[in-house]
Amino acid sequence: MATGLKALPFSFGTHFLALVAAVMVLVWSIHFRGGLAWEADNKNLIFNIHPVLMLIGFVILGGEAIVSYKSSPLEKQVKKVIHLVLHAIALILGIIGIYTAFKNHNESNIPNMYSLHSWIGISVITLYGIQWVYGFVVFFYPGGSAEIRRDSLPWHVLFGTFVYVMAVGNACLGFLEKLTFLEVNGLAKYGSEAFLVNFTAIATVLYGVFVFLTILSQAPATHQDDHSYSTIS
Repeated sequence: MATGLKALPFSFGTHFLALVAAVMVLVWSIHFRGGLAWEADNKNLIFNIHPVLMLIGFVILGGEAIVSYKSSPLEKQVKKVIHLVLHAIALILGIIGIYTAFKNHNESNIPNMYSLHSWIGISVITLYGIQWVYGFVVFFYPGGSAEIRRDSLPWHVLFGTFVYVMAVGNACLGFLEKLTFLEVNGLAKYGSEAFLVNFTAIATVLYGVFVFLTILSQAPATHQDDHSYSTIS
């Protein structure tokens, strides 16, 4: 998948957009929506944890796991560990983020699993978990044979790419869903909060684009392999 473009400039753009999107979702959740809380009389504060963890913990860290493997000049085994750990953290935070949405709904007498966003979200977190377990067993420990790893690698990359596209798309769907609810309940359609939510979604899309530009670009040479590295796993 390598092209003539270098991965490093795209990885810098990815990190910058990650910071922008993270700041924006925190400003929205804390400044406009009132803050974050695990237990509160105002159940909206519980829900506010959901977009923060799903964007920062799941989408951004998931993207950083991909970018770290592609753009880092570290030795391959070190990159594998970083890739694995970042994806594990992303998965854990994603599970917690989904739990907070259920917690908010249950404590607010709101039905669960009625929207397209929730259906896709459960699908994504499930597929993400399967991808992580398979990657751990085949590529890390106990590790498959050289033939199994070689045959599995293209499918691991393709499946991971598909799941990450779904994650980014569903994050934007979640922003749209929440903003629509807020506007139905009186939020100004052209107010600063509405613009912030829309721009956060745009930053999320751009972040995903830069993650894939990094994937498609030429990786830096490593001490172990100066030529053959061209995939994310």
